[in-house]
Amino acid sequence: MTTVSTETEVEPDYGRFAIGFDQRDRARLHALIDEVLDSNRWSEATMTSRFEQAWEAWNGLPAVALSSWSGGALAALHFAGVQGETVLCPSNTFMATPLAAIRAGAQVQFVDCNRDDLCMSFADFEQKAERHRPRAAFLVHIGGHIAFESELIAEYCAANDIFLIEDCAHAHGASWNGRRPGGYGDAGIYSMYATKTITTGEGGVLVSRSPELLEFARGFRNYGKPTYEVHGLNFRMSEFTAALGLLQVQRMPEIVAWKNRIARQFLDPQFPGSRLELPDGMVSGLYKYIVFDRLEQSTGRVYDEPCHRVLGHQVELPNSDWVAANHSCPPLYYRPLVAGDTQAGLESAT
Repeated sequence: MTTVSTETEVEPDYGRFAIGFDQRDRARLHALIDEVLDSNRWSEATMTSRFEQAWEAWNGLPAVALSSWSGGALAALHFAGVQGETVLCPSNTFMATPLAAIRAGAQVQFVDCNRDDLCMSFADFEQKAERHRPRAAFLVHIGGHIAFESELIAEYCAANDIFLIEDCAHAHGASWNGRRPGGYGDAGIYSMYATKTITTGEGGVLVSRSPELLEFARGFRNYGKPTYEVHGLNFRMSEFTAALGLLQVQRMPEIVAWKNRIARQFLDPQFPGSRLELPDGMVSGLYKYIVFDRLEQSTGRVYDEPCHRVLGHQVELPNSDWVAANHSCPPLYYRPLVAGDTQAGLESAT
């Protein structure tokens, strides 16, 4: 006798807000937390190292875990020696980006973005770099994808001794022909804030191929101990946060695949002519699904007001102003169907 399945595909409730955590990971998370409790080491111990190793396995670059994106950004900026120097920054970004440079003692000059990817324009960046001779620059990956002109900007910075920091706060799970964010410049800084594609509530990760920067960042997050040659403060990640991060980074490929499947199946047909289009070979982590239209039902915009306007800089950045006024973000939240789901949960964590 043949058994016919009566199951029908149910559209997931991707439009209702949800933290990017898979409920199937609860038991394993509790087990990892028990490990921390049993160890009697709640900070500066093995769970943080395991999280860093897991991040490196995904990102392809050594990682330093911190308590926030800001801790990683400040570490990179101080390592680059920006005090009293100029840092170039796109205006279409969160205020954390320019504020970190200001806190590090730099003068910020803003750069316009492109209209197709919302990210920094190489043409305007080159012009501003020739004018201001910056010591460092931020390249921000907006919305979950990699900035389209990353290679051009990185090549220019390498040729002109500009320390390039990639703001990867949105870029979890992204790739371009297999290349991950954070590997174009000198450093990449991720945020693990509560709303990100994967999250630990609060936290950050710095990645770099520079052993000197990695060593500096480890000192910077812990007051410069033991020699205090590095003048850092407390930006340590707790072992409990690292336990959650360990599970999250392992679950990330599945979360990103889920979001891309839902976007292709349910969102793309609704916005055939207005959605942001990616280059061949690029995968977005879809922190935001971006359309070039003003929608009544959306999560708002990636950024409502360019930073140069917030800070009162008298500079003309027409694309940044246009983007702020002409895009919206339909909701897209990770919410897998747990009951009867055929996807296997994580069996173990390294």
